[in-house]
Order: sequence, then structure tokens, then C-alpha cells
Amino acid sequence: MIGQTNILVIYTGGTIGMVQDPKTLSLQPLTFDILYKYLPVLENFNCRIDFYTFEPLLDSSNMSPSFWIHLASVIEENYEDYDGFVVLHGTDTMAYTASALSFMLENLNKPVIFTGSQLPIGMVRTDGRENFINSIEIAAAKDVDTPVVPEVAICFENKLYRGNRTSKLNAENFGAFISGNYPILAEIGVHIKYYDNLILKPNFKKLRVLKELDENIAILKLFPGISQSSVDAILTTRGLKAMILETFGSGNAPTAPWFLEQLKEANSRGIILFNVTQCKGGSVDMGRYETSASLSKIGIVGGYDITTESAVTKLMYLLGCGFSAESVKQLLQTSLRGEMTV
Repeated sequence: MIGQTNILVIYTGGTIGMVQDPKTLSLQPLTFDILYKYLPVLENFNCRIDFYTFEPLLDSSNMSPSFWIHLASVIEENYEDYDGFVVLHGTDTMAYTASALSFMLENLNKPVIFTGSQLPIGMVRTDGRENFINSIEIAAAKDVDTPVVPEVAICFENKLYRGNRTSKLNAENFGAFISGNYPILAEIGVHIKYYDNLILKPNFKKLRVLKELDENIAILKLFPGISQSSVDAILTTRGLKAMILETFGSGNAPTAPWFLEQLKEANSRGIILFNVTQCKGGSVDMGRYETSASLSKIGIVGGYDITTESAVTKLMYLLGCGFSAESVKQLLQTSLRGEMTV
């Protein structure tokens, strides 16, 4: 069909693809040969929808960098044959996977839309139907043959978010995600309202998929009463190259001498220390208070308003590229895929 849009749906696992067996009442993975039974409206789309199913299917709690590499490879292998991609994924780690793909898919000029659901698609009240249909429509949307959303995004509960700006907020409500520091890219009502000024623009360069990820990182989440031994256990992890320091408020941390000395010693050993706020909204402002000025003097890198999910995957990506520690520090403070406001 002339002008037909081709969409590849990639099913990795998760709640959205589960249906209830009428005899045992247990949840089983959906087979896409019966998808149109649950979503007959898909027949009305002027696009061809093909499916790629991961084997085995994975609960999102089991996602790993090797999975991200596999997923990026599937998109790379099918990139020229499709106009957009919809990835069905469990919600628990969707923000991590979407963030990782945003960094790995350099020069992305087509939509990669992640979605899932809180209830299985075979259930009467499922949110999966709307999420799936909306994602297909967004992945297929074009403006004079140019994709409307040429970036990695998450479509959930009638909102479209930049993938590397999201965090899962709620385990029970249909509105599962939040983007505390960046507005939504689109709002879905009677019409889909795209906020074009917020969406990344295509550069029309050839896709480059970067598949080297370095997992030698850690997260240290601060809390009142954190012990010297627990901090030491993380900072002396064998092979550690970088640590995300989840701080209070606008980047604040204890000023206890032992704590600052441990961070200083780690920094002197070449371990990259990345200051990211625990808050779901707001930004790290190194030096605003005395409790963050001490970190700045040590040489800790401020993460501005980046999410922990994005910080984790960005570090893995940068370290995997083989950059020097100084280059990694510089790039951590640079917005590469719209993941932070500098």
C-alpha cells in the first residue's frame, strides 16, 4: 500500500502481554496471533504491524545491560524496514531501559515508544489497550514524511514522556510514571497534542548503535545514620569505576570528617563520583549550601536534574565508550540526549 507506515512491536515481557487462561485462571503470555481478538481496532490503522517476541520473555526485574544490548540490536537490524518501534516492557525497570536505549541509539531519527500496563491486556479494566493503541499511533505519526517523535519515549496513561526523564512513581495507579524535571512531550485526549518545541529534532544522520556498556558502577543512597563501614564497603568494591551518590535535596550530604575523607580518597583513586538528588523533582546545585560545597571541593561531579535511572545508564554508556575519567566527568555535565537541564 502506497504511503503505508510500518511499525515493529517488540514484546520483551511484562504485565501488558499477559492473558488469563479460562481453565486454570493463571496468567500466560499473549501470543500475537490472537492480539486482534483483544484489540480489533488495530485493523483500522493504516499501517502494517509486525511483531518480534523475545525468547524467553523477561520480567522487567530481570532486565540487565546484556538485554539492553539485545534490544538495541533488534532495532538496529530492523531499522531500515520500519518507520517506528513500540516496545512492550514491564513497568518496574522501564525507565532504566528507555534511558539506556536513548544513549545507545545515537542519531536516532525514528520513534522508539515504550509502553506497558498495570493490568494484563486480557482483563476487562486493563490500561494496556489504551497504552498500546496510543503507542502505535504515536510511533506511526508523521509530519510531511518526518516522524513526529524521533526519540525514545514512554507512553503511559494518556501522556508521552521523554524516556530518559522518567521514573516509576506508583505501583498501583494507572499513572505509574513521573517526569519531575521535564514537561510531557504529548498529551492524549480526543486528539493527540504534541508539544513540538519539547521534542528532539531529527538530524538525519545514519543510526549508530553503541553496544559497549560498563557495569562497574554503584549507587550509594544517603540516609541519616549511614555508617562508615557501609560507605567503605561500596567504595572498596572490586573493579569499581564510578559511584552515584544519591544525596539529599539540592545535592547535600553529611559533613562528618570520616565521610568526606572516604569520598576524597575514592576520588584520588580515580573513582568518578556523581552527585544525583534523591528527589523526584528539582536539581543538584553544588555549593548552594555548605553541605554540598564540601563535595564540590573534593571533585565530585554535580548531576543537575538527571534521574537516577538516567545517571546509571549514562555512566555505563560513557565508561563503555572508553573515555578517560576526565572526559567522562565533562560529559556527565553535558546533555547528550536531552536527559538533563544544564
